[in-house]
Amino acid sequence: MAQKVLVTGGAGYIGSHCVVELIEAGYLPIVVDDCSNAVKDGGEAGVPESLLRIQKFLDTSIEFHELDLLDKPALEGVFKKHSFSAVMHFAGLKAVGESVQQPLRYFKVNLTATMNLLEVMQTYGVHNLVFSSSATVYGDPQRLPIDEKHPVGNCSNPYGKTKFFIEEMIKDQCKADKSWNSVLLRYFNPIGAHSSGLIGEDPRGIPNNLLPYVAQVAVGRRKVLSVFGNDYDTPDGTGVRDYIHVVDLGKGHIAALKKLKDNCGCKVYNLGTGVGYSVLQMVDAMKKASGKDIPYKIAPRREGDAACCYADPRLAEKELGWKADFALERMCEDVWRWQSMNPTGYSKEGTF
Repeated sequence: MAQKVLVTGGAGYIGSHCVVELIEAGYLPIVVDDCSNAVKDGGEAGVPESLLRIQKFLDTSIEFHELDLLDKPALEGVFKKHSFSAVMHFAGLKAVGESVQQPLRYFKVNLTATMNLLEVMQTYGVHNLVFSSSATVYGDPQRLPIDEKHPVGNCSNPYGKTKFFIEEMIKDQCKADKSWNSVLLRYFNPIGAHSSGLIGEDPRGIPNNLLPYVAQVAVGRRKVLSVFGNDYDTPDGTGVRDYIHVVDLGKGHIAALKKLKDNCGCKVYNLGTGVGYSVLQMVDAMKKASGKDIPYKIAPRREGDAACCYADPRLAEKELGWKADFALERMCEDVWRWQSMNPTGYSKEGTF
């Protein structure tokens, strides 16, 4: 009997790619999502387009519940129906800039949703959790590469603080109740898309992340890329980041799920490649992948942006047996395949 895994936020970019990896690894994902960041214009009423497409290319069916984790009774209804072996928690608001403008909303949604989830898990005896955290918990790097022992909590924005607070909540719960096991995965910068080109990153409105914006410029949806700052202490003056293929990230979650079976307590791992690329290097890589010109302009630095940020991912390799396989060229090829096959993302309508 396949083990059931509850996936919160499973219709989103990272969540949907992890759903694919779960199915291919023999698990049975049950997806909940409030669809605030998902397109629902497919044939089946109420099912997000990302999940409809996964059902088609994997020739399977996925149980989906549209619900907000702030609605605790609705969440309890799902736990009453199923016996879960573990939970993967992706759901939450995630735009750094928006969090600076709307801190109370971010604290309310991200923290309350997670508290509801942890309480319902406790009530129904589900004590295995993989949490989607972020390298933002490290704040401005004090040393590079960033390993898991790097200080955390000095976050430069409310979004990062919510990830840090949630990590603390989970750590305290694992300390208080030894039957709990949790793996906290600190992502660096997920990019790429499934090799089919059928699922990928489809931000609502103006993209907050670099690669979706670059891809939209390449496909003609946006006119020019703004590069925020070219006077950093980096080789070409633009910010350097660690980019990881979203499929590698998904495989990292499967490795984390297996780790939970060791009664591991609470473990923390970086998921990154350990290699940093600048904004202009990423633009060049996307030019090669797309064969398109990508015009850009230099804009002022953004508050809270670090010059350099890249991972030391060796602990995940040592303890999870996981390491990133895909190099930058493949990441950009997959971004371009997704964007060129889906110029307006999941929406069938759209204007350039």
